[in-house]
Amino acid sequence: MPIKAMIAEDEHLAREELAYLIRQEEDVELCPGAEDGQQLLELYRQYRPDVIFLDIEMPKRSGIDAARKIREESRDSKETPPLFVFTTAYDEYAVQAFDLEAVDYLLKPFDPERLHEAMARVRKALRLSRAMSEESEADPPLEKAGDRRQNDREKPPSPFSDPKLRSSKLLVEDGEKVVVLDPKTICYAVRVNRRVAIHTEKEVVYAKITLQELEEKLRNHPFYRSHRSYLVNLDYIKEIVPWFNGACNLILKTKEDTKIPVSRSAVKPLFELLRQY
Repeated sequence: MPIKAMIAEDEHLAREELAYLIRQEEDVELCPGAEDGQQLLELYRQYRPDVIFLDIEMPKRSGIDAARKIREESRDSKETPPLFVFTTAYDEYAVQAFDLEAVDYLLKPFDPERLHEAMARVRKALRLSRAMSEESEADPPLEKAGDRRQNDREKPPSPFSDPKLRSSKLLVEDGEKVVVLDPKTICYAVRVNRRVAIHTEKEVVYAKITLQELEEKLRNHPFYRSHRSYLVNLDYIKEIVPWFNGACNLILKTKEDTKIPVSRSAVKPLFELLRQY
């Protein structure tokens, strides 16, 4: 099935150059292009492209503003929004582009190899979009701290801000032995079949425990349930990289730069927590 692509670019030569490069990709079908942000909205509603190559600075409505509007309409209609590849002559807009979960960011003049790399990212995102979307929707709603205390008044509030209240050791069963772990050395934990693989700075412990039980044991420490299968130590987060469909990836401070998924429903609470932490 071909990838439906649309170009939104007010400069004729740049639009023709980009269209030429995209046509070199065998699996891409070009939709009619837009010359300004308002025309883009109209054409998007008509053709529903999979990916939009979007110039940031355009007349009538900027690319950033048009992308926000498209995402709002997609959310209201409960449709998957298109992928965005932003194009510009200036790299100062990169942060704004990635705030909108752009799959890539191309600088003018366009480099054929970079365009090819961008299309590889687009293909990967499209392949994974359905699976990630279904898994995100299956995630249980995140419990707010206030709701947790109301449902179980015997549990104290999370004491992230008070290191004195944090227990110093964690005991977990690994096979026939009990392993003693320092929570500060745990990078992340991931559910593996009926066990939880606890990745520390030096080893991996396969614990006879559920991820929910481990989360409860670590509730006095800075851990966050980024995904229904992952629990991550906030102290090990190095970067947050937008992925697609509102989700993102965490890059951890490990030798391998471990990548941890953050489901769509967990992104906003994560940022709020990091700002307070």
